[in-house]
Amino acid sequence: MIRVSIVGGSGYAGGDLLRILLFHPEVEICQVTSERHAGKFVSTVHPNLRKLCKLKFVTIDELEPCDVLFLGLPHGHTMRRLTEFEGLAETLIDLSADFRLNDAAQYQRWYGKAHGCPERLTDFVYGIPELHREAMVGAKRIASAGCNATATILALHPLYKAGVVESAVVEVKAGSSQGGNSASDASHHPERSGVVRSYKPTGHRHVGEMVQELGADNIHFSATSIEMVRGILATCHVFLNAALEEKDIWRLYRSAYGSEPFIRIVKERSGIHRYPEPKLLAGGNYCDIGFEKDPHSNRLVVVSAIDNLMKGAAGQAVQAFNIALGFEESLGLEFPGLHPV
Repeated sequence: MIRVSIVGGSGYAGGDLLRILLFHPEVEICQVTSERHAGKFVSTVHPNLRKLCKLKFVTIDELEPCDVLFLGLPHGHTMRRLTEFEGLAETLIDLSADFRLNDAAQYQRWYGKAHGCPERLTDFVYGIPELHREAMVGAKRIASAGCNATATILALHPLYKAGVVESAVVEVKAGSSQGGNSASDASHHPERSGVVRSYKPTGHRHVGEMVQELGADNIHFSATSIEMVRGILATCHVFLNAALEEKDIWRLYRSAYGSEPFIRIVKERSGIHRYPEPKLLAGGNYCDIGFEKDPHSNRLVVVSAIDNLMKGAAGQAVQAFNIALGFEESLGLEFPGLHPV
């Protein structure tokens, strides 16, 4: 059994990590930390785990050595305590943004401050398995990708790899859980309920990941909050530099993702579910991708959907864990989502 502890386990992503790993046949969960809830049963914060998890939260200072640490701390904390965490576990899987970018200058550009340990940036494998599966095998340091970045990169990767993109304009609609479980003016119910709020029309920090992973700076990205708890829907307007028919586009996506366990190409001819929809993915680790060519222009609309807490956070981290440790990639991640919800 692999001994696993979760640092920062009281957040929404931490709760999903617990939910997944409790049923992972190769994992023993040793400790879960929360500075604010230390001494309380985990199920007081994650009530869906009542009768399933008897652990109590501990502080980081109480952590004991284990095999793998999942790090679910706020951005900026992992880099400050990296040496400490490395002394506790051989393998670290970080869900924060601290090590997603492999260039210190790009970190400065997108986060507006210098990185705390720039010499370590290249030690971490970027955590989208569909792009970096080979590098993840046996990896000891993995940086899970951002949720908006995951939805966008997976939607566009086959097109950028083929070199057929002139430019891309992406608009993401995101659920409220993306903001975490700390209260703010924006999350106050009268302000959040019923909202369709543009919160980052330009300069979103996840664009740094898109530029890095797609190898291009011709991506224009905006983000909008909507009244949904879980989920991301990315609508990507891709302006092509080549005359492609839909059969050509099909070929690109099948070639890239045909054997991927967690990517589904959605292209129905009729019905209300003929395009990807995040509601159908709640609790699952899938990314659904669909597309439609504008018959009157060189515009291709690519639509992708994920659960931001799963394929955008905890689920993808466990997928990377499985690859790194040599387990079946889908182990513990078989839940398909619910319909209807």
